[in-house]
Amino acid sequence: MNWDEYFLNLCNEISKKSHCLSRQIGAILTIDNIIVSTGYNSPPRKVPNCTERYDIDKNLIKELEELNIDYSEQKNICPRKVLNFPSGTGLEYCPAIHAEKNCLLAASRKGSSTLDTTIYLNTTITPCSQCFGAIINAGVKEIVLIKNIPYDKTVEYLIENSTIKIREFEV
Repeated sequence: MNWDEYFLNLCNEISKKSHCLSRQIGAILTIDNIIVSTGYNSPPRKVPNCTERYDIDKNLIKELEELNIDYSEQKNICPRKVLNFPSGTGLEYCPAIHAEKNCLLAASRKGSSTLDTTIYLNTTITPCSQCFGAIINAGVKEIVLIKNIPYDKTVEYLIENSTIKIREFEV
């Protein structure tokens, strides 16, 4: 097993901790093949996840009721999907922090340097512009993912105008 296979397997395991009802992503930040930190997409610490949110979020409940949506049987479905938002929209109903940002924040929380690190992600899409910007500013030198599909035009711009190397897993 090479390092990419090892880290992809770990990303897949880490992603299983995700409370996101839409996507489960795992991230690993490494330096010289040593793990600095890990992360997965989920709400901030001690913030209820979306399955609990259906019972406590007054704004979400109000919106669902105004649209006459019976959500009682849909509590294991992302609220954005229940509200019929297209992918990437309705983010005001998404409390999740992306895996890559959680990974960077975990390193920061522990006082670990992120300079000249590599971040591994079990996803086919490059990080969003907010996460990509955080990755740039954290000093990450390389992003490794399953497939390199740019998230949007802003991310394409960031890729073209940064020094971060992006490559696909070699498994």
